[in-house]
Amino acid sequence: MNIIKGPAIFLAQFAGTEAPYNTLDGMCGWVSKLGYKGIQIPTWETGLIDLDLAASSQTYCDELKGKVASYGLEITELSTHLQGQLVAVNPAYDSMFDNFAPDAYKNNPKARTAWAVDQLKKAAIASKNLGITAHATFSGSLMWHTMYPWPQAPKGLVEMGFKELADRWMPILNTFDENGVDVCYEIHPGEDLHDGVTFERFLKATNNHQRVNILYDPSHFVLQQLDYLKYIDYYHEYIKMFHVKDAEFNASGKTGVYGGYQDWKDRAGRFRSLGDGQVDFKSIFSKLTQYNCNVWAVMEWECCLKSPEQGAKEGAPFISQHLIDATEKGFDDFAGGAEDPAALRKILGI
Repeated sequence: MNIIKGPAIFLAQFAGTEAPYNTLDGMCGWVSKLGYKGIQIPTWETGLIDLDLAASSQTYCDELKGKVASYGLEITELSTHLQGQLVAVNPAYDSMFDNFAPDAYKNNPKARTAWAVDQLKKAAIASKNLGITAHATFSGSLMWHTMYPWPQAPKGLVEMGFKELADRWMPILNTFDENGVDVCYEIHPGEDLHDGVTFERFLKATNNHQRVNILYDPSHFVLQQLDYLKYIDYYHEYIKMFHVKDAEFNASGKTGVYGGYQDWKDRAGRFRSLGDGQVDFKSIFSKLTQYNCNVWAVMEWECCLKSPEQGAKEGAPFISQHLIDATEKGFDDFAGGAEDPAALRKILGI
């Protein structure tokens, strides 16, 4: 069985304008001292990576890897969450999601989508140049506004929606395939891929494309009240990435899954720092190890109460304590022996 690697950290929620959070060197020095072994890099943070250059220059990628390695770290994966979101945007969300695009593509949905597709293709090449085999992203969403069936969805709407989503992603998936990199969709509310059923619909719409895989993050299942352990049983062969993020769900007589348009700290479902929520990480690490899921355990911090600095400091030892050194021998091997067909027939009485 493979050993889950870690601890690693997703840099997106920590990047900022002040040191050490405004440069790759600064962030590498900071997380290395905290005990992390890997970093997941958000490609929209241009102070951390130049995606255009990473897709066109092997020399740049070698130098980038060398810089990260000088701090005792590895680049675990690249992320295009924001660009992936822009591959498919329902017009109802145009103005809000325009914030994820460069100014040149705002107020122009077609140009914005074309830019996003190009970004994903460059991320595929950049990943190959960096020696990375998995990539993190969002699917985008054309149908999320129809998630609750009122008014009821017209016949054929869901099928058409997944066909269109697949049509937009197929050229991207093919580019990733050409570069030997898996696309790992974070299964996430707000995306058309937000649970097991929707993942299966998308997989079918892409003709079971071999690069369609999963970024597993149990926190999003807690907020949906979905069984995140059974999810691993169903989809472990597709889980190629793992975000270690905690959450809790505390329904009341006033609010539940939908949250009442409240701030995060007042919702029934809340993201928490590692160890402060309700996620059973011991069982998760056990199942992922049992199913030979060769993944990095990457901490993602999104807590509504605790500071990011404290969350990052506590995250590395938390993950380290959950890593399993997978056994290669059975505990009862001492009582066994070589196969003896005659003895076996005698036991069976045949």
